[in-house]
Amino acid sequence: MTVNDGLIGTLLDNRYLVEERIAVGGMATVYRGTDTRLDRVVALKVMHPQFAGDPEFAERFIREAKAVARLSHPNVVNVFDQNADGGIAFLAMEYVPGRTLREVLADRGAFSVRAALDVLEPVLAALGAAHRAHLVHRDVKPENVLITDGGLVKVADFGLVRVISGADSSVTTTSTPGVIMGTVSYLAPEQIQPNGPTDQRVDVYAAGILLYELLTGSKPFTGENPMQVIYRHLEEDVPAPSRAVPGLAPQLDSIVASATARDREARPWDAVELLAALQRLRRSLTPAQLDAEPPASTRSAPRFGAAEATSVLPAVDNPTTVLTPVRPAPGAADRLLPLRPYDEPPAPRPARPARSPKARRRLIWSAVLAALVAVVATTTYLLSGAVYGTVPGVLGQTQAQAVSTLKGAGLHGSFSQAFSETVPSGQVVSSDPGVGQKVRKSDPVKVVVSKGPERITVPDLSGKPLDQAKQQLTAAHLTPGDTSQDFSSSVPAGSVISTSPAAGQQLAVNTPVSLVVSEGAKPVQVPNVVGQSADQAQAALIGAGFQTALGNDQSYSDTVPAGSVAAQSPTGPAAPGSTVTLTLSKGPQPVQVPSVTGMSESDATNALTAAGFKVHSTGLNFFGLSSVSGQSPTAGTMAPKGSTVTIKF
Repeated sequence: MTVNDGLIGTLLDNRYLVEERIAVGGMATVYRGTDTRLDRVVALKVMHPQFAGDPEFAERFIREAKAVARLSHPNVVNVFDQNADGGIAFLAMEYVPGRTLREVLADRGAFSVRAALDVLEPVLAALGAAHRAHLVHRDVKPENVLITDGGLVKVADFGLVRVISGADSSVTTTSTPGVIMGTVSYLAPEQIQPNGPTDQRVDVYAAGILLYELLTGSKPFTGENPMQVIYRHLEEDVPAPSRAVPGLAPQLDSIVASATARDREARPWDAVELLAALQRLRRSLTPAQLDAEPPASTRSAPRFGAAEATSVLPAVDNPTTVLTPVRPAPGAADRLLPLRPYDEPPAPRPARPARSPKARRRLIWSAVLAALVAVVATTTYLLSGAVYGTVPGVLGQTQAQAVSTLKGAGLHGSFSQAFSETVPSGQVVSSDPGVGQKVRKSDPVKVVVSKGPERITVPDLSGKPLDQAKQQLTAAHLTPGDTSQDFSSSVPAGSVISTSPAAGQQLAVNTPVSLVVSEGAKPVQVPNVVGQSADQAQAALIGAGFQTALGNDQSYSDTVPAGSVAAQSPTGPAAPGSTVTLTLSKGPQPVQVPSVTGMSESDATNALTAAGFKVHSTGLNFFGLSSVSGQSPTAGTMAPKGSTVTIKF
């Protein structure tokens, strides 16, 4: 059954012509329309009548417009205007010709890994820009991801956006106690809990669910009703995608598990961090892993609805409690127009009194005056054609075509250029005044011609210190991405080796750029020169690429001769070109010779050996009964430890 839409054909705010309904959501309907002032196609998001009188929903519309106005990102649907006309609250937005990601999923099912990353990365870039602007989307799902005919991915519908402060990124789930806002299949556990704190990591959770759905063609949790799905979000971990699609790389299982962790502290901090992780993952996969087509799979939508709208559900203390219907907003019934019963007869018209002669004369003079006004107006209109012209439609024309079109209308233009993500380069984006409006023929029509999408060249940051490189990226309107480290023999430690994407590539504004930072040259093993002479040791170290230095102190050594190397620092791996410090030996440490005169040979030998000396005996010791009569060196003399003491009999 076809239902007529009363808005189609109307002119909102005396400017926006409503032409066709293209989508219906939980809180608003989206129409395709025309901005008659600027002669461009727009999308008109109109709040449902039952919410129009609710101040909270009206504030949400205004908040969405202000939030998106703070963003300037090629992957975010622009909001041009916000207004109300006769109680009809609406947003005028960028019209994105193409399809929603939900429609694409319904057609093709699971994506290849490369295709899934090609879709999710721009989604995360858009969310990352929002997070860095302290905005949380809170309703990330395939219905809110648009893909143009040219393959450009855009995130739409910031209707549930929340503003978070830089100091404290936690906000409560809703402003209305006991109400859950969002789409149950993509709600993070903290969004479901009453008054649970939420921050940008709820978007990370929803993005993880979205990645699972892209890889497998289905949602991780389904149920007979929304409460069953909510319970599973609270009590179960999201399963690994490889369980549904065998053969997927284990890194994909890990990143889905990280993004959808039930403990928000275990998730990436924001979409920028998750995007950096995805880019690292992409680089780690082989072309075969990226391009492998998933097996044919059945695409089963949740049993409580094929394409979920943003829902408003009462919060529950027990996840197994049955959801009750949402009550109408207070006063909604009072806003309905009263209907006359079918059997109520129409009110009789009052009898028309006869006009007096005076009234007839007044009527005649009024008719004469109206005729004179019509003549004057017609004359003025005909004469104004020499002074004023009507602006023709030039949207989508080249500059040469626009010049010709304006000339045909007796007008001329003043042309300027601006970047545009939707209008091809060289074609007209807008005119001021807009199509159909009057303008003096002596005044130019201001025409803006597209320069195409704005793209930033990645600067060459090789050799730049990390802080300076990040500042240069920010100044170029790019976003510093994740940072990794690697060894380099040519780039000083702490400076940039390379970027990903590489220098010279063209990127959209605010795209993250990863940085590889030098740890310095890779360490090599230092040769062991202990025991060598000082000259030999220095020659060996210099030949291995190191510098040498002699320590100020020397040390005694029982094994290393005096003047040779007793110790070195460092002894293990070290950076090439670093300095190795050598400590030279002073030879054995001197020890005082003990007195053994008068001792037997065995006692004297034991005493000298205990003091660290060797013993040599001379003379005759009859039957071992003779006593030591002398010693050399003499008692009390300092002699090197390990030297020989001679005893005489």
